[in-house]
Amino acid sequence: MTLASGLTLTVVLALVSVVALVMRPRGTSTVDFYLAGQRVGVATNAWAICGDYFSAASFLGVAAAVYATGLDGAWYAVGFAAGFVPVLLFVAAPLRRFGEFSIPDFLGRRLGSERVRLVAVGVVQLVILSYLVPQTVGSGITWELLVGQGVAGLSPYATGIVVSTAVVAALVSFGGMRGTTWTQAVQFLLLLGALLWLAATVIGEGFHYGDAVEQISTAPLGNPAPDGGLATEPNALHPGEPAVFGEPGARYDVLGQIALMVTLAMGTAGLPHVMNRYFTSPTGSAARTTTVWVLCLAGVFYAVAVMLGTAAREIVPGAVADNPWLDELTVDGVLTVPEHALPVLGRIYGGDAGLGVVAAGALIAVLSTIAGLLLAAAASWGHDVYERHLNPRATQRQAVRAGRITTLVTAGTAAGIGLVLRPEAFAASTPSIVATMVTWAFAVAGSALTPVFLLSIWWRRTTAAGAVAGMTTGVVVVIAMLTAGTGADGSPWPDLLLAPTLLAAPLTTVVTVVVSRSTAPPPDVERSWLIMHGTAADRHTQALARLVLAESRRRRREVRRARR
Repeated sequence: MTLASGLTLTVVLALVSVVALVMRPRGTSTVDFYLAGQRVGVATNAWAICGDYFSAASFLGVAAAVYATGLDGAWYAVGFAAGFVPVLLFVAAPLRRFGEFSIPDFLGRRLGSERVRLVAVGVVQLVILSYLVPQTVGSGITWELLVGQGVAGLSPYATGIVVSTAVVAALVSFGGMRGTTWTQAVQFLLLLGALLWLAATVIGEGFHYGDAVEQISTAPLGNPAPDGGLATEPNALHPGEPAVFGEPGARYDVLGQIALMVTLAMGTAGLPHVMNRYFTSPTGSAARTTTVWVLCLAGVFYAVAVMLGTAAREIVPGAVADNPWLDELTVDGVLTVPEHALPVLGRIYGGDAGLGVVAAGALIAVLSTIAGLLLAAAASWGHDVYERHLNPRATQRQAVRAGRITTLVTAGTAAGIGLVLRPEAFAASTPSIVATMVTWAFAVAGSALTPVFLLSIWWRRTTAAGAVAGMTTGVVVVIAMLTAGTGADGSPWPDLLLAPTLLAAPLTTVVTVVVSRSTAPPPDVERSWLIMHGTAADRHTQALARLVLAESRRRRREVRRARR
């Protein structure tokens, strides 16, 4: 480990620890621990959502997918960003107005059923675990490049997983939603700064995106083969022809492209760690405005990530001769692990300090997303299971303790799974193992949760029995399709099986509607509808906020006059 790497690691860990300590919840209530008192402002919440959402799949995975498959990798960027459009239009404001702790809490109260709540908890935990595991993989990759050394007999990869999950689990247990919110906001700003620094450096050295795509596309696209050397990627759109970097077809056919986009766009509205953040906004209007901010920030972030993935594809082959350390990471000038694209660019242009900056950005992305996922797990288990079923008479302190224990158990489970996965073992079958595994989480969320979620918000006739049947159908179909897609070669529709929301979400919707039609809706559906879609509560909160601000200004003026 170089001095620059050590300083970078120390600064990142110290910064997140200090922010979590300073901004920890002052009270011991569950509202403070899980929702930061529901007083998070628009800008802060937007930055925190970005910190939650721009995970290792965004920082490392999107650039890696573009590096490995060219234009087909850019579909990840488009899908990840587009996911906030349905959130803005259909989810953010009604969800916040209803005002609960989590997705299971919302569904349980909206449909008047504890069975719905428990089924939703199971689905949420499956989504969280599917999302957590690739974050631990990303932390192992980052530690390998940033530190390069293990501790206590562990490999560098395993050390990165253990250290990152342990640190974040401790900080989340201590800081709750308030500390995590400010930590994620600061982490996002640092992450965006690292990405923009690398983009400015690459452009300053003469990189031009259009020229690079044209030059790379003059030859067939090749990637390292399992038995050595480079293998030309087949063209999924034109069988028998080689794939080209600047044209679609290196990974997906037309059906695969549509399936991936639908999976990513539908999945965002069902991600528990992202949706839980809307409960921290003071009003539904604030939640909607926050989403507008997130959409703008996501557009900038993913555009830069796509550009840098392209830059790595053009620059790395020519840099091997002048940088002997690249020999271990490349085969004929092409990186064996696509997730190394951004850290390698940082080291080429900034030496160990540049590697430290980019690797710190990757580490920040991992830590921030792990924090949000662990807090979502704590809310679903600690609030929806422990408080509601295991110990209904629990004190606020006991409920918070249950949430903290949940974060530790969930972190340990994800770390254990991450330890048995090595990204290079999947390089031949996926454009980016990190981005691909996150897509599985999006598939579960978009197939089992989002359809039921949207129907509960926008269709009065949704019932508890329909929601349970729909979620169960979504989970079963997704697991079956993903298993078939990963375990069977030669499938006629491999891309659809690995991005199954295109088929699973309509099935979930149909099952939910059919069962709901044959069962009775909850008795207080009109009251729930008025709460979700009425604006009186928003106007009342905004008027109260204006009065508080006016009173605060009046007192400050009086203090200034008294001092004179």
